[in-house]
Amino acid sequence: MISHLAGTVTAIAPEGAVIEVGGVGLLVQCTPGTLATLRHGEPARVATSLVVREDALTLFGFTTDDERDVFVLLQTASGVGPRLALAMLAVFTPDALRRAVLSEDVAALTRVPGIGRKGAQRIVLELAGRLGAPGSGSPGDAGAVAAARPGRPGTWREQVRTGLVNLGWQARDADQAIAAVEADLAALSATDGAAADGAADTAAAAQSPDAAAMLRAALRKLSRA
Repeated sequence: MISHLAGTVTAIAPEGAVIEVGGVGLLVQCTPGTLATLRHGEPARVATSLVVREDALTLFGFTTDDERDVFVLLQTASGVGPRLALAMLAVFTPDALRRAVLSEDVAALTRVPGIGRKGAQRIVLELAGRLGAPGSGSPGDAGAVAAARPGRPGTWREQVRTGLVNLGWQARDADQAIAAVEADLAALSATDGAAADGAADTAAAAQSPDAAAMLRAALRKLSRA
């Protein structure tokens, strides 16, 4: 198993990134949140899972070991393959998935493209007690996230804009979505945590500018436009 890659990012595309390790460029399929932490020409480290099929060997990359481990566990549920597991982690953080499964929140799970009500019920039934409780991720993840998501002023905006453009959105639409999310953050701050669109992600981002959380909130804005 290839547990992680550490190298230089040589390309970023909607479906993933190419990371050069020892002169070899490896294509890694990533969630939008992971892509938002990568920069062309800069060093990066991603946790990885290698999926072996008869016709292909596919690497999937994640910002943290916890995301990778949840990705692997999700595929033990009936009907959940690597693409659907990746889509679930594009919509939810690992802890948000844990909360949805623990609370049997079928409606939340159906927000993932490709998951219907019956599929969500099956996922809840089969993964109950297996994903762990929120906050039970790998202890080293906090450090990995901090290293991957520098806190320089304005950086999260650049990361979100790059992530949205890499996913195929027009730069103008990306800027509008970022502005809308910023407005939600301002409203949350002004109302001392009052509910807002994408509250789970925007509330987290309000306390610490997190590119992945901001990207998920922006994607929600664009999907409803």
